[in-house]
Amino acid sequence: AAAMQTFFVDNNKLQSAKTHLKTLKPENIQCYLTQGASNLMFFHNFNLLLGLPHGTWLLKLGGNNLSIIETRTFIGLWSLRVLVIRSFSSLYLQAFFSLSFLEKLDLSWNQITTLPVDFSSSLSALKELRMEHNNLNYISGFSLEHLDNMEKLDLSYNQLVSVGPGVFRGLSRLRQLFLHNNRLTVVEQGSLDMLPGLEVLQLSNNNISQIDSEALAPLYSLAILNLEGNNLHHLKFKTFISLHTTATHIQLSGNPWSCDCELHRVFSKILHVRYLHIDDYRNVTCKDPPQLVGASLAWVDSQLCVAETATVLVISVTVLVTVVAAVVMAERNRKKSRGKNWDADSQSPPS
Repeated sequence: AAAMQTFFVDNNKLQSAKTHLKTLKPENIQCYLTQGASNLMFFHNFNLLLGLPHGTWLLKLGGNNLSIIETRTFIGLWSLRVLVIRSFSSLYLQAFFSLSFLEKLDLSWNQITTLPVDFSSSLSALKELRMEHNNLNYISGFSLEHLDNMEKLDLSYNQLVSVGPGVFRGLSRLRQLFLHNNRLTVVEQGSLDMLPGLEVLQLSNNNISQIDSEALAPLYSLAILNLEGNNLHHLKFKTFISLHTTATHIQLSGNPWSCDCELHRVFSKILHVRYLHIDDYRNVTCKDPPQLVGASLAWVDSQLCVAETATVLVISVTVLVTVVAAVVMAERNRKKSRGKNWDADSQSPPS
């Protein structure tokens, strides 16, 4: 009989996945077999699964009562290409040992708070990692370093407050990075280094208030940058001009912009850069000053520098008048001084 290729253990009461999956205790097991599977054995009324065929390429464990994935749980499953696990909270060291050919790992909708430092050590072939909807609050610089072939990484809907320099240093082939709906406050310089092929960067719905000037500079291939729904009040033109790409589309709406002359200048400069495109410019609205709350920056931008221009003009005129007055007074004083000297000379007796 041909080896089993796909195996689903969904919506059961599985509590722990141990070495060789020997303690799986599902009430209802869904299996898809190709021509049957002679080495898949059940005992005690189909309540104990002793092992999985080595030819299994897809394994789905979801809707159970899993709490932990223990060391070397999947040892021997060399053919596994897709692994989906739901509803667990902890990963032991070497949890994915022997899965060196795995291409897609879906760990979304769990309660994971941290990743082991050796998380990626056996996952060098992985192309897609989904970890959205977890409770991740920290990622070590070592946890992802062996994911050389990773193309898509989804860390959205977690509790990440920061992503420090070097966290993504091993992901040289990464093309899509999803970090939206976290709690990020700063895009640090160095946090996106060594991602030359990154095309999509999703940072929307965080709490980002600052982007370091050189933070985006290493992203030579960036095509989409989403910064919607953050806490940005101002921008630095240098932050975006440091992007050396063919074309980058940027989304910036949903931020509490402080609309002033400086912000107008920055947006105006960005809009005149050939390869930078602000897709939602007409949806960028002001939060400050109070008289402009809710107004579109595109509608008021030409008026933002009027007051400043008028102020500069008044100051310039004032300075000019002051200088002219000073010159006139100096000239008058000089003439008076010469007149006094002339009178004194004319009244003195001849020698």
